[in-house]
Amino acid sequence: MPDTVLTLASEASEPLPAYQQIKNYVLEQIQSGAWQEGDLIPTELSLCDTFKVSRMTVNRALRELTNDQLLVRYKGSGTYVAQPKFQSTLIEIRSIAQDIRERGHRHSSRVISLNTLSASEAQARRFQIAPKSTLFHSVIVHYENDVPIQIEDRLVDAIVAPDYLDQDWQRMTPNEYLMRVAPLPTGLYTIEVRLPTKDIAEPLDIPLSQPCLVMDRTTFSSQAFTSHATMWHPGNRYKFAGKI
Repeated sequence: MPDTVLTLASEASEPLPAYQQIKNYVLEQIQSGAWQEGDLIPTELSLCDTFKVSRMTVNRALRELTNDQLLVRYKGSGTYVAQPKFQSTLIEIRSIAQDIRERGHRHSSRVISLNTLSASEAQARRFQIAPKSTLFHSVIVHYENDVPIQIEDRLVDAIVAPDYLDQDWQRMTPNEYLMRVAPLPTGLYTIEVRLPTKDIAEPLDIPLSQPCLVMDRTTFSSQAFTSHATMWHPGNRYKFAGKI
């Protein structure tokens, strides 16, 4: 009997360190939408009381989350949920609705299609997922003051976002939704000039001869594929801008 007990004890998984439990708790609050971008999170002393740990332990957890760009800390003010960004890139992952609202304009959208499909062999290789994995596919037109400025053609991993098809895309954009369920995104993007097809030109109300700025972006969360989006913008109505 003693040998059996020792064997079972040695095979048992080690409990998570206290600081990791706190990190997981914070991440869960953000993923669930309980804490959103710009929200002030509980103080270190409050977290110490909740988890019955030292302030040094809480500080380590929050410091590491800040280094991961999940939180932002202001001396004398507190710790807040940060705006998610691409790691190691110069472009933030921003919602087009947010950009439009910041210009003082009105955003609206129209769903062209919303369906389910199985990943092809080529998609499986590109996105590092299993062949025939379930993907959700959406095509949405975004408007600024009733003028179409973007067609968003997006594929989403059904495992990461199982309720994707149930969302109201008039209330939020796919980008805003995915930031909640799959935070801390990393990924790859390209921007190029392309001529539209008929399926792109008609919803954007442009001629086939009008060049478009096209962003192609694949994102991952915790190293797992999340989404691939191709976003078409009329070249005569849209430009990319940023700070360096």
